[in-house]
Amino acid sequence: MRRFLDRLYDTALWLSAITFGLIAVLVLLQILGRLADRIARLMSLPPPGLTIPSLAEFGGFLFAGAVFLGLAGTLQAGGHVRVKLVTRSLPDGAARWLGVFVALAAAALAGFATWSSGLQMADSLRFGAVSYGVVPIPLAIPQGAMTLGLALMCVALLDAAATAARGGTPAHDAAEARTGGPD
Repeated sequence: MRRFLDRLYDTALWLSAITFGLIAVLVLLQILGRLADRIARLMSLPPPGLTIPSLAEFGGFLFAGAVFLGLAGTLQAGGHVRVKLVTRSLPDGAARWLGVFVALAAAALAGFATWSSGLQMADSLRFGAVSYGVVPIPLAIPQGAMTLGLALMCVALLDAAATAARGGTPAHDAAEARTGGPD
């Protein structure tokens, strides 16, 4: 199970990275199109008018997908900001159980957000909701990425809580210890 979850988190991180890469490619293509227009004007030629319609929407939806898909993997890597003022002053056992409680509370919030996002995605599918831009994008696509990312975050938080409750070291704490992250 551990190997499966780690691969799942890694896959989501790769999807997040690919999504950020797509944003960079789209913006680069738009910039090259504008440069081609300027060069054509300088040469007294008609500009080719190379543009990516709805680039802002594509970028926004891809960004949302990238952020949400990266949540679980970032938690596993110890990349989320955590404040440890209270846990540092507690004995180890109490700090561990407080960590379990906080992870479970965060999992409950992530579960609620997943449920809400899933309902919104289902409504978008049912009503055929699309974006308002030049290119109509089915809203269920970015909402699906968001829902998947939130669900994976919920799983990662439950994973961390279960690991800590069994006396183990959650992945985010182990990653912080390896990298000398915040204590």
